[in-house]
Amino acid sequence: MLDMKLHMFTLIAVLATIPVFGHMEMTSPCPRYSPKCATPSALPPGAVLDYNLNGPIGGNGNINQPFCKYTKPWPQVSDTWTTGHPVTISFANNGASHSGGHTEFSISYDNANTFVVVHQVLRHMFFTAPPPSGGSDTVRSYTFTLPVGLPGTSHAIFAWTWVNAIGNREFYMNCADVAIIGNAGSYTGKAMTVANYGPMYPTIPEFMGNYNTGIQLYSTNISQ
Repeated sequence: MLDMKLHMFTLIAVLATIPVFGHMEMTSPCPRYSPKCATPSALPPGAVLDYNLNGPIGGNGNINQPFCKYTKPWPQVSDTWTTGHPVTISFANNGASHSGGHTEFSISYDNANTFVVVHQVLRHMFFTAPPPSGGSDTVRSYTFTLPVGLPGTSHAIFAWTWVNAIGNREFYMNCADVAIIGNAGSYTGKAMTVANYGPMYPTIPEFMGNYNTGIQLYSTNISQ
């Protein structure tokens, strides 16, 4: 009996050292209610930190959470950006990248009712090149220039969205509250692509090596 207990204890100890991988999550700019902020903001009243921001907000025909997962913003913005300048978006190192997929980075000025795309990473997100061609799953940050024409505001919502290449048909979304330094005006661009998120949106099937799967949805749908 003692020997059996010893083996069980050893097994539990070994299992406890095995890392548990989630899916993928943005870490900078810091998304709403993330515990991984370099300088965390105070939470809204009644809110708690979310240690599961790496899961999809919808998948397999279901809507699991609303856009951004949380509708109440941080009381203070996570970052301040300037139009025409580069911004860097970072992701957790220990997530599951599901063989890549399509990503958009978008901005909302109307509390997540509409989003306009400011940058796309299509086909092999998180990889140096297409996985079938030997691409390495090592990319965990992307830098792009914030469009000059974006209006300035003390509070906008920045969103990262992702449709994974392989696995359950899922839609990922993290949102961060940011301020933008820019001129007054308006900005017209492509509306954020939403797929695999409930029955009213299109489904993008597994890529199965075809990295053009669903690509037409990312080249149409211009916002007004």
